[in-house]
Amino acid sequence: MFNWAVIFLIIAIIAGVLGLTGVAGTSAHIAWILFVVGLIIAIVFYVMGRRPPPV
Repeated sequence: MFNWAVIFLIIAIIAGVLGLTGVAGTSAHIAWILFVVGLIIAIVFYVMGRRPPPV
């Protein structure tokens, strides 16, 4: 998830440098959403931890 966020962030930076503001804004927004979703999933997995299988 974080890999995709970084890819979209790089696309946003390149598009911003080239003056493609619509693409840059959309890519930055997608990167932000993917980062937040990845962070929430990482926190959930951290809180759940590794539990032994039920017997």
